[in-house]
Amino acid sequence: MTTTAVPATATPVVGFDQVTKTYGSVRAVDGLSLRLYPGETVALLGPNGAGKSTTLDLLLGLKQPDSGSVGLFGTTPREAIVAGRVGAMLQSGGLTDGVTVAELVKLACALHPRPYPVADVLARAGLTRIADRKADKLSGGQAQRVRFALATAGDSDLIILDEPTTGMDVSARQAFWATMREQADQGRTVLFATHYLEEADAIADRVLVLHRGRLLADGTAAEIKARAGVRRVCFDLAGDIDQDALGALPSVTRIDVSGQTVRIQSADADATVHALYGLGLYPRNLEVAGLGLEQAFVAITAAEEAKQQ
Repeated sequence: MTTTAVPATATPVVGFDQVTKTYGSVRAVDGLSLRLYPGETVALLGPNGAGKSTTLDLLLGLKQPDSGSVGLFGTTPREAIVAGRVGAMLQSGGLTDGVTVAELVKLACALHPRPYPVADVLARAGLTRIADRKADKLSGGQAQRVRFALATAGDSDLIILDEPTTGMDVSARQAFWATMREQADQGRTVLFATHYLEEADAIADRVLVLHRGRLLADGTAAEIKARAGVRRVCFDLAGDIDQDALGALPSVTRIDVSGQTVRIQSADADATVHALYGLGLYPRNLEVAGLGLEQAFVAITAAEEAKQQ
């Protein structure tokens, strides 16, 4: 497992030590150990059923581990939350009907030990223009921005986000992540779970990959891509394309043909390209590149699934 370097003197914001959580015969979290540190922006990735939601629930004290321990700032999740050190934006839970956006944000600020001014919270979340709108009259993207405002109503040291940009349009997503970068630059730790892997690639300085409740990979996006051990070979061919022959090239793990364009994933791109020319073919517009984070994620989790067959 690859891990990111942290200062030897850094005090962890989050600590999981051999944490296990089961539901009947399903082990949602399986011996999970990890540390998060101040100022990190961390993406939590994993296929459905990987244990992401249960991990966040344990972190927020909404569930208790069967074994192991979860700590926040050297204390329990509950104590850290009561002290106002944690802000959370979760998928579950609706907004109160019949209450305006401003009223909800005002309440969140009033409850926080270190609140920000209500007007500042509304502005940061892009809600000023709809502050008087009732919560049950919001679009999906607007409701997400309200949840974000509630999570950042005060000066918290850790911000936890579960699929935060679901329902947001492109401009709203960009504005949201610009705000999150500012939070991290001010020394706060940002932990977010997402299915938008391009967001993790662009935003996170650390990526955690969960698989069946275990931490499968931990590193920068670049390290996760390199760990996949696969490169992408793309080219155009004229005439009829023999997919069987291309699929039999050395080190090919996946092939896709669209029209005259061939896309190959290879564990040894040099050997694949050499053999390609050995077939007497003349590829045009040949490109060899590393995988994107999404393709690397799929390759790593597929390899793990194959081990467990």
